Amino acid sequence: MSPKPADPEIRVALVETAARLIATEGLAGLTLRRLTREVGTSTMAVYTHFGSMDELRRAIRREGFARLSEHLTGVPVSDDPVADLTMLGRAYWMNVVENPNLYRAMFMDGPTGLDEAGVGLETFDVLVDTVQRCIDAGRFDPGEALSRAIQVWGLIHGLVTLSLAQLLTAEDAMASLRDGANNLFLAFGDSPDDSDR
Repeated sequence: MSPKPADPEIRVALVETAARLIATEGLAGLTLRRLTREVGTSTMAVYTHFGSMDELRRAIRREGFARLSEHLTGVPVSDDPVADLTMLGRAYWMNVVENPNLYRAMFMDGPTGLDEAGVGLETFDVLVDTVQRCIDAGRFDPGEALSRAIQVWGLIHGLVTLSLAQLLTAEDAMASLRDGANNLFLAFGDSPDDSDR
């Protein structure tokens, strides 16, 4: 008798349920028995799909960053790199709205080993590249794109986190994001008229 094939729907349910448990209760909330009970499957399903609980945690990070990457790479490139940078912020926000538990889990439960340290870096590269386009187009003053990208990321990540923690309403967080981004763009050298537009 051949082994039962892996069910992709069970795999997704395991990842999303495990992410919810980590996001709401921390890593201590994720146990094999509880996870499989909530998904309605056997403990063997975890080993069939992932091989171990550590590999399941790695899969959560990879899935979270894959979904973020889909949102970011879905932003079309226009002739206005500052507008594109703004749209990347919106895409980041929409990813969090659609995947709040994966988002929390991928940042709460850090890399499980050295081989995981680079997971998700391509999502940050999109931001760095767009900031560099703003510099190359003369919208931002000459300077280091990496440092500026970290500032932009820190702004949106911080406001998203405050909103997820219900310390800011989504409306207040979005208003602060708009104002904060405009302030950063002006500090980076964009003109007030161009930045407002």
